[in-house]
Amino acid sequence: MEMIDSEDAAAPYVRFQAPHRNSRGHFTGVFGLVNNLARDGRLSDEQESFRRSNNSWYDAAYTDPSTVDPQVYDGTVNPGAAAWFKSSATHLIARVSGYLEVLSAHGVECQTVRSADPGRIVYEDDVQIVVVPYALDAVTIQSTDIP
Repeated sequence: MEMIDSEDAAAPYVRFQAPHRNSRGHFTGVFGLVNNLARDGRLSDEQESFRRSNNSWYDAAYTDPSTVDPQVYDGTVNPGAAAWFKSSATHLIARVSGYLEVLSAHGVECQTVRSADPGRIVYEDDVQIVVVPYALDAVTIQSTDIP
């Protein structure tokens, strides 16, 4: 796993994501990367058991932002919206290592990105934020201003 310290290790937000954009132009997060392997039938029984139990643990441990705001991940309203952990959510971040091990076993790259200001915040709770990256925000604003 590659580490990118876009600010520094003490940055308030952290995200684990693919180092390259997907077909929609976004960086797939660590959970999506592992879930994609599962959808493709590439996980061993042990890895699939890990994925299911840990996905369930995460579902119980913190709020899915789309249950609070159904438009939070809407590509038109919030293009490129992505969730970031708050660095203080150490109990959530600690479990990511298992997902990284699964990805590593399959040769899937994942990087850690840290930032003090990853984008325009469209959702926030005690353990996470969802942001629209500034670059995507600028493209959207610019394209909506064209007559």
